[in-house]
Amino acid sequence: MNHPNLLDIGLLLITGLTAVYLVRRFWQRREIYDWYYIMGFAVLFVSGVLLILLGYDILGTPFVLTVASLIPLGISMGIAEQYFPAWKKYFKWFATIGFLAIAVTSFGGMETLKKIVVPLFHSVAGLVIFLGPFFAPKAARGFSWVGIGGLLIGIGGIALAFLSMGKPLLGIFTAGLVFNILAGLLLLMTLAFAWGFVKDIKYQPS
Repeated sequence: MNHPNLLDIGLLLITGLTAVYLVRRFWQRREIYDWYYIMGFAVLFVSGVLLILLGYDILGTPFVLTVASLIPLGISMGIAEQYFPAWKKYFKWFATIGFLAIAVTSFGGMETLKKIVVPLFHSVAGLVIFLGPFFAPKAARGFSWVGIGGLLIGIGGIALAFLSMGKPLLGIFTAGLVFNILAGLLLLMTLAFAWGFVKDIKYQPS
């Protein structure tokens, strides 16, 4: 079993507390798009707790692989809802189909299809989170930090997706390497998200 060490546990705890803080801030605002953000960061918190209690091996299970996909899908849908209303409807359909496809291929043992749908939907959601904040119209200064968090979640998500298929991303991100950097990557990602989203929450357009 690949259990997190004490340092990783500390990093995961800080990540979880940061996620809870963001959920609280979104709850205080409670716009439509905030519910998507709340979903993403609530799942991030639960995922961190499961990693602490059960170890990194749970990342390869169908349940965790499916539920964890709600993190990028939730955040990306929130960005689409908030800043890109012209195509938010289409992206919601894409995200919903993506989530169902991940669930069906994971629980159904459809390894060939899973090798396609998991990286595809993680990549698209990650790109929305990464690029969306940089192109968001009339966004708060500092909201681009959400894009930095998106870059980190994209790297981590795609690396984990390849691991779940039994081969490392680019031949470099082996299971040992991913598990060694995962806790730190999650913390950096969450801190970047927190900085950008808090700037957005406090922003008062003139």
